[in-house]
Amino acid sequence: MPQTQLTISTRGQGLYEFTDRVIDFVRRQNVEEGLLTVFVRHTSCSLLIQENADPDVQRDLRSFFARLVPSSNAPSMGWVTHTMEGPDDMPAHIKAALTPVSLSIPVSGGRPVLGTWQGVYLFEHRDRPHSRTVVLHLSH
Repeated sequence: MPQTQLTISTRGQGLYEFTDRVIDFVRRQNVEEGLLTVFVRHTSCSLLIQENADPDVQRDLRSFFARLVPSSNAPSMGWVTHTMEGPDDMPAHIKAALTPVSLSIPVSGGRPVLGTWQGVYLFEHRDRPHSRTVVLHLSH
């Protein structure tokens, strides 16, 4: 069963689309039908299938999650005890617990079955740049 790892470099919090890399991986496998699993190997980022046409969607998602789970140095987060790696670390773990770390995408006709405006994103929850590993596994 075909499998590969992608490295996605981030520049801080935000959504990083890698749909083209997913499509390319599936295309190279010459598999007409199957199931693609996308898995991120980290505890402070996650994966999303989200709209890729209007960048306002990504901005609004970032704003929503920043309001939902602010930095641990915000007064409302005074209960947080895990602060060794900085004020963005525990909030990043919480955001990753609320969003998926793996996705299942059907494959048909040799392509991932994504909607017209759907893209595959790594959702980085940390402030500083990171190098993230995403595993793609195609079952058929």
